[in-house]
Amino acid sequence: MYRIRFHGRGGQGIKTAAQVLGTAFFREGYEVQDAPRYGAERRGAPIFAYVRAARTPIHERGVITRPDLVIVADETLVAVPAAGVLQGVTADTVVLMASKAPGGNWRERLNLAGPVLTIPGQADESGAAGFVGVACAGAAARVVGALSRDRLAGAVIEEIGKFGAAAVERDCAAGLAAFDAMGPHGGIVREGAEIAATGYAPPEWIDVTVESAGISAPSIHAAATSALAKTGSWRTLRPVIDYELCNRCSWVCSTLCPDSAIDVAPDRTPAIDYDHCKGCMVCVAVCPPHAIRAVSEQSAATEEART
Repeated sequence: MYRIRFHGRGGQGIKTAAQVLGTAFFREGYEVQDAPRYGAERRGAPIFAYVRAARTPIHERGVITRPDLVIVADETLVAVPAAGVLQGVTADTVVLMASKAPGGNWRERLNLAGPVLTIPGQADESGAAGFVGVACAGAAARVVGALSRDRLAGAVIEEIGKFGAAAVERDCAAGLAAFDAMGPHGGIVREGAEIAATGYAPPEWIDVTVESAGISAPSIHAAATSALAKTGSWRTLRPVIDYELCNRCSWVCSTLCPDSAIDVAPDRTPAIDYDHCKGCMVCVAVCPPHAIRAVSEQSAATEEART
C-alpha cells in the first residue's frame, strides 16, 4: 500500500492535491482513500491531507503515521512542531519539498536518513489557490511511478473542471510540468508493508530532569527569574551550528529565535544557549547558508559521552 501525506497552508490547494492524486490512483485501478485534516478554517493555517492507495481493499483508517511519501508545499512548516511534517518519517520515507534549496541541503539540515527531493520552480509561485497543490500532486504522481501522465491529466480535469476551463488549463500545465521535471526520480517511492496491530515497538521515552520544588514550584516571588528555568530539558531535537558554513549573519537566527536562546559574540558569531533552547528548529529553517542542522538529543548525548 502507498501511504502519502501532503503538508501545506490553507489556500495552497493541499486538499485539492490529495483529491487529484487519489483520483489518478483510482483511474489506474487502485482502491483509494483521500481526506484532508485541518483545524482553523482560514487562509495560511497549517493543514495536511493524506492518500492511501492499494490493489486490495484498504482496512486502515485515520491519519497516516508511517508515510512512504511526504510532500511539503511550504518549507516554513518544517519549523512548526504542531504541523507534524516529519512525524513518522523513516529511512524508507521519501520527502518531496517545494523549495529553492537543494534536497541534499534539507536532508543534512533535518538529519534525515531517507531521500529528500525538491520540486523545481515552485518556491516562488504565489498564484491562485490550487496551483502549488496540483504541482505537488503531479510531482508525487511521478515519484510514485505507478501513475501515467494521461491518468494525472484526467484526474486534474475531473477535479478542477468545476472551476472553469482557464483553471483546468493552468493546473494541467502546472501538474504535468512537475510530473515531467521529476522524471529522473520516477518510481523512487516504494509501497509500505502491511502494518500489524500487534507486535509494534513501544515509543522511546526521554527522561526529563526533575528539579526541587524550591526551584520549580509555581509560585514566583521575584522578578527576572526566567533564566533559572532551564527549558532546554524540553528538547527532543538540538540545533547544531557548523561554524565552517556559518556566514556570521547572526541577526537572522538570533532575531527569529522565539526564546532569545542564541547569543551573539562581538564578531557576530552565534552560540546556542542549550539551557534555554526548546528545540523548535526555527533557526534550522531560516539559516541562509544552511549552517544549522538538527540532531536528536539521544545522538547528542551519546556523542558528548564519547568526548
